[in-house]
Order: sequence, then C-alpha cells, then structure tokens
Amino acid sequence: MNSPAEPVTVRILEREYRVMCAPEQRRELMESALHVDQQMRQVRDGGRISSLDKIAVMCALNMAEELLQLRQQLAERQQKVDQRLHDLANRLDSALTED
Repeated sequence: MNSPAEPVTVRILEREYRVMCAPEQRRELMESALHVDQQMRQVRDGGRISSLDKIAVMCALNMAEELLQLRQQLAERQQKVDQRLHDLANRLDSALTED
C-alpha cells in the first residue's frame, strides 16, 4: 500500500518546486529532477535560448524524442524475442513428434 503523499522540494535551474510525492517514490523523483535539471542546463548552455519556457519546451521535446526511440527499440526487441520463442517452440514440437 502506498504511503500518503508529502511535499518534496526539487531544484531545477536555480528554481525550487514543491511536488507531492509518496515517500517510497522520493528517490525516483529526486533522480528525475536531477535529470531534468541537467537536460535543461544543457539546452540553456548550448544555444541561444534564454527563456525558461522555451528551454523547458526544448527539453521536453528532446526527452519525448528519446522516449519514442526507446519505445521503438523495445518493440523491435520484443518482436525478435517473440519470433525466437515461436521458432524454438516449433523446433521443440518437431523434435517431440519425431519420436
């Protein structure tokens, strides 16, 4: 059972945000905030974008692209695993019916 949410303060680009979070999810939240902070700093430091809103949007677009690529890779791997299992099952069936 999840514990009641409690406020947690995270810092992203020198700004603090209070987020409600269950205690058992605090570590993941802190890691996520650190990742977002790093990505936003990379966008800010790498270009001509200075507006916090635009930095956040660019960061979100970059993360969305990465997520979509990872989902595609996962789907392709799952398809390969499914095909391999199907092939192995067919080989097993063939070996069992030969006896």
